[in-house]
Amino acid sequence: MALSLYNSLTKQVQEVQPLDLGVVRMYACGPTVYSYAHIGNFRTFALSDFIVRTLKFNGYQVKFIMNITDVGHLTGDNQGDADTGEDRLELSASREGKSVKDIVSFYTKQFMTDYEKLNLIKPEKFTQATQYIKEQIDLIRRLKEKGYTYQIEDGVYFDTSKFKDYGHLSGFTEETIKEGARVEPNPQKKHPVDFALWKFSPPYSTRWQEWESPWGIGYPGWHVECSAMIFKELGEQIDIHVGGEDHKTIHHQNEIAQSESASGKKFSQFWAHCTFLQVDGGKMGKSEGNAYTLLDLESKRYLPAALRYFYMTGHYRKPLNFTWEALGNAQNSLKRLFEAVSAYNVSKDSTGRVSDDYVQKFERSINDDINMPKALSVTWDLVKSDLQEDVKVATLLKLDEVLGFGFDSLIGFEIPKEVGDLARTRWEYKKVGIWDKADFIRREVDKMGFSIEDSDGGYKVKKRF
Repeated sequence: MALSLYNSLTKQVQEVQPLDLGVVRMYACGPTVYSYAHIGNFRTFALSDFIVRTLKFNGYQVKFIMNITDVGHLTGDNQGDADTGEDRLELSASREGKSVKDIVSFYTKQFMTDYEKLNLIKPEKFTQATQYIKEQIDLIRRLKEKGYTYQIEDGVYFDTSKFKDYGHLSGFTEETIKEGARVEPNPQKKHPVDFALWKFSPPYSTRWQEWESPWGIGYPGWHVECSAMIFKELGEQIDIHVGGEDHKTIHHQNEIAQSESASGKKFSQFWAHCTFLQVDGGKMGKSEGNAYTLLDLESKRYLPAALRYFYMTGHYRKPLNFTWEALGNAQNSLKRLFEAVSAYNVSKDSTGRVSDDYVQKFERSINDDINMPKALSVTWDLVKSDLQEDVKVATLLKLDEVLGFGFDSLIGFEIPKEVGDLARTRWEYKKVGIWDKADFIRREVDKMGFSIEDSDGGYKVKKRF
């Protein structure tokens, strides 16, 4: 049994076969830290987590890198127009009256906090674009020496006409632009799809971030950072590159062109793209006022793990519609799962053997193009099965290597003595019909984060989640 992924490059589901036996080199496009990362961004980051966990579940060693973009990502993100507008970091600094350094520090810290709350696996390294300026300049120099670049008034550009496979990933080429009768934003460019490798600082002004280069003072284009960092940290060829579907048309296509032109090798074997998250059946975005953050969810008393569960309810290649009701359903399901696991009368030291049957069903699900909805279904089937509790616990701990819900913290959970004493006192009051005091104690126990469930001849105390 091996992991199969849909490859955006070949438009097929294919078996992952690493270039190096037993080792998978993977890169994921991370956030541009000019603002809070929203729940649409985190759907893609969650996909990276699911892939890494699945690879490890299959026994692979994973060398995983994610970038932090802190320069060069411009506001002109329309089709074919990623090289115009203002730098998002510079604009954010101006808007908030802070330095770019302060903006980067604040939003990077918030991203890391949210990343940890969602229990996403950390990469070996978060590579920050401004820490790889030398590598980016070196890559541009290699491309220049091979004849792939030209210089115009506002910067150094990559000549896409010299890369024969340009547009293979997305089908977005110069011809499709012409068919759409698109207005070219920079008439000095040789071709509409040519992209900036190095942008010059505007004359008579100073940016927060600019560097000396062989071509003049300026800053790297957005696309070049990923290739340069991958070359430095993972080598000139990787196995899997992950990102949002919005990157497929321009950003990733440009990465392929500059990387393969510089190295003469196939850049990434697989391209995995996560589909947009919708909100209330429509587009999500800051202009729509519905680009919710994890802080927004927590302010409404939703658990970060509930968002993680919600992401698993839809396949990553299909649209997933966020509504508060859907998130509430995910949280309720997660709480029921937590309650079931914490109720097992098994300690961590007394778990049984895993159920090979359920592990294999789960493995088939995740290896089938990261089918997390099916993996959740298998998990619930296990919980509802008539297997012995120690076998359930051992198996759930195994599945949680991918689910990432933290089941280990729930196993062998002991009710605090104070709560247990109150529950016993309540039961005595109830047996003799002192209902007001019994109800008062139930409310007190509820405030302490526990619930009491009565049954014929007894009661049970459960942790509320």
